[in-house]
Amino acid sequence: MDLLQSYQKDDELDEHGQNPNASPDSSPPSLLPSKSAAPKVDDTMLALTVANQTLSKPIDPVQHAVAFNPTYDQLWAPVLGPAHPYAKDGIAQGMRNHKLGFVEDAAIDSFVFDEQYNTFHKYGYASDPSASAGNNYIGDLDALQKNDGISVYNIPQHEQKKRKIEKKKEAAEEGNGDGEMDKEEIENPATDAWLMKNRKSPWAGKKEGLQTELTEEQKKYAEEHARKKEEKAGGEKGEVVADKSTFHGKEERDYQGRSWIAPPKDAKASNDHCYIPKRLVHTWSGHTKGVSAIRFFPKYGHLILSAGMDTKVKIWDVFNSGKCMRTYMGHSKAVRDISFCNDGSKFLTAGYDKNIKYWDTETGQVISTFSTGKIPYVVKLNPDDDKQNILLAGMSDKKIVQWDMNTGQITQEYDQHLGAVNTITFVDNNRRFVTSSDDKSLRVWEFGIPVVIKYISEPHMHSMPSISLHPNSNWLAAQSLDNQILIYSTRERFQLNKKKRFAGHIVAGYACQVNFSPDGRFVMSGDGEGKCWFWDWKSCKVFRTLKCHEGVCIGCEWHPLEQSKVATCGWDGLIKYW
Repeated sequence: MDLLQSYQKDDELDEHGQNPNASPDSSPPSLLPSKSAAPKVDDTMLALTVANQTLSKPIDPVQHAVAFNPTYDQLWAPVLGPAHPYAKDGIAQGMRNHKLGFVEDAAIDSFVFDEQYNTFHKYGYASDPSASAGNNYIGDLDALQKNDGISVYNIPQHEQKKRKIEKKKEAAEEGNGDGEMDKEEIENPATDAWLMKNRKSPWAGKKEGLQTELTEEQKKYAEEHARKKEEKAGGEKGEVVADKSTFHGKEERDYQGRSWIAPPKDAKASNDHCYIPKRLVHTWSGHTKGVSAIRFFPKYGHLILSAGMDTKVKIWDVFNSGKCMRTYMGHSKAVRDISFCNDGSKFLTAGYDKNIKYWDTETGQVISTFSTGKIPYVVKLNPDDDKQNILLAGMSDKKIVQWDMNTGQITQEYDQHLGAVNTITFVDNNRRFVTSSDDKSLRVWEFGIPVVIKYISEPHMHSMPSISLHPNSNWLAAQSLDNQILIYSTRERFQLNKKKRFAGHIVAGYACQVNFSPDGRFVMSGDGEGKCWFWDWKSCKVFRTLKCHEGVCIGCEWHPLEQSKVATCGWDGLIKYW
């Protein structure tokens, strides 16, 4: 049967009278029937709609497909019958323009509405908004005639004047009323009458004449205030102390007329190799409190400068007598940092009295004093020989301040740190400098430009209160407060050298100084238990520890010429030479 049907289908002709299934040789090539790309639409409803305009069946909101082209009215017709499934009030989502459904646009402006509303309440008439012509009014039409149709917002001028006069009259009447009131009532501050009488506008000027004579109490207060202000101003700029200096040596010049600070002619490095010291050679004692920093005389090391917490700075002889040569007294509080200029003829001191002083090493005179009213934590001169007049100071107010010592002017402020600045180290031929701070970050600056060129801050970093430069100036050693010394490259990227870290000592909480031997083979640092630690630079292994001080060993310096000698200082007030 199926076969017969298929034959029958084959014989069927299409609308053009041709057999579409016939083989191509037996019939001429047939043209393809044209086909519309538009979807099939049931146009019966449309035909009905066109024929009968009265038919306006709304669309079922649940229906997803519409089989005919509905008119605008049909689309927007309100839903009939049961409520709309997606809206409680039965209004389709498209119809809603308000939380509560559909609100028609009002044909009246809010100002116009207020005007008519207030006019109606005052005069009893208002213009009718539903009337097509503008001159239709509702309400009291007699009042409308009488007032010539004015609204509350356009009262004529004469009316305004009249109102003012009426108000004045009212006020005058109130005043007369006061006269009739009881005198007792007026004089009693608890009564309303007194309040009315003495009522004063908050803007009323003071009528009383200016008080010329101050009372004793006021005078006393004014004097006290002035004194406090002066004290504060003084404190802002740093406390002023008479600068004194005492020479303790035999004579300031020897038989040849050479100054006592002149380096010995024959002082030069005995050999290139540094060796780690084993025993104590000499102890300098003279400071009554702890020693916070020591510095050897540049290049020669025949003198050593020390900063004490007893406010004094002392310079000691290293080669000959081993005595104190001079004491410099110019600070009123502990001295925090000291720094020699390149030739050692002058040095800087920074004290907790907020002053920075520039001293002449030989005569002990103060050349100049600088202060911003904040505590300087570190002072440095630019190491370039032609820039020896430029002073950088890291302050407690997060700034690094740059002074020109010739003029005494602040020439630059580097203000990016988020905590007090602890160290300043010049790198890259003194073109740049690295600063560390209590904000646990390192920042690298281009000298003279107050913009950070490199900012190093990692979550694992700790504050770095001491940084020193390796003799080959390719590396920085930074004392980190998590009891390790980290090494950073001074090349372009200032990367942390992860392979080199020196640990074992306990420095948490102390700003123990870190230093290198002049040949760069050893790293050394004091620690919180009074020891001095030596590490091998290549292997990072601990080489030796010396018990140097009771309490903290805060500073250590390798002698620039005598390769196996080291000076240490501690909070026990001693400076030891090993």
